[in-house]
Amino acid sequence: MRACLILYIYKVMATIFSRIIAGEIPCYKVAENDKFFAFLDINPLVKGHTLVIPKQEVDYIFDLSDEDLAVMHIFVKKVALAIGKAFPCKKVGEAVLGLEVPHAHIHLIPMQDEKDMIFSNPKLKLTDEEFKAVAEAIRMAL
Repeated sequence: MRACLILYIYKVMATIFSRIIAGEIPCYKVAENDKFFAFLDINPLVKGHTLVIPKQEVDYIFDLSDEDLAVMHIFVKKVALAIGKAFPCKKVGEAVLGLEVPHAHIHLIPMQDEKDMIFSNPKLKLTDEEFKAVAEAIRMAL
């Protein structure tokens, strides 16, 4: 009975990102280690727009321990450098918003111009094959 209650609470309380990590919701995975997970944003501003999340379900990024936040940024750097190789750009921008999903996350966005980081810009509509190709290009650059 207790196990069922815990499973019920997980199903009700888990964020969409926790469900992606658990494999319950499909994604276009870019990178993963024991603490962090990177996958393509399904509403990208540009090709290569990637989200990096901690596997630990934490709402606010600054609620992570200092050590976890530092280690997360080392993981983010590796992913960002791969994005820059896969999608040549002036820089890979980093944004932390966190209001739309209650799970800490960092957006990595290849930029040709600062306007590429404006979240109210129209989102790209990519096909499944295009998403797969983008994710593979980033993975190959890691």
